[in-house]
Amino acid sequence: MLDSHGMLSCKSPRRAHRKPLRRIACGVAIALVGALCLPNEASSGDQMQPKSVKQLADYQLTDKQYRCHNSIIYRESRFNINAVNGSHYGYYQGNSRALKNAPIDYQFWWYWRYVSIRYGVTRYDEPNYCVALHHLISKGWQ
Repeated sequence: MLDSHGMLSCKSPRRAHRKPLRRIACGVAIALVGALCLPNEASSGDQMQPKSVKQLADYQLTDKQYRCHNSIIYRESRFNINAVNGSHYGYYQGNSRALKNAPIDYQFWWYWRYVSIRYGVTRYDEPNYCVALHHLISKGWQ
């Protein structure tokens, strides 16, 4: 309940006889109300945007796949999000106009799906970027 100054207090309407239990219950109630009243960044609709494709990949991939992923991007676009080569766009030089001027996370997830379908996934359910890199090198494309 709120007192006349707007402060949260806990008073038992029945005046419980066991004061230690009442204090614990009051403390828990105040903590719950306080936690529920605090702003929740995850539900505010303002989600954290990745600062770089490396940051996003580091969060999503194992170390081995991370290194292969970054090697692909370096070979394809030198980490230039706006790279264009004919009809190929973005970090990964994908053949899709949707990648032209697309944000980091869109390009990342587009390529995630592409590599997963074309080259398979690892035992950790991540795209097998190392197989994709091997394919890229073996064809002499980069």
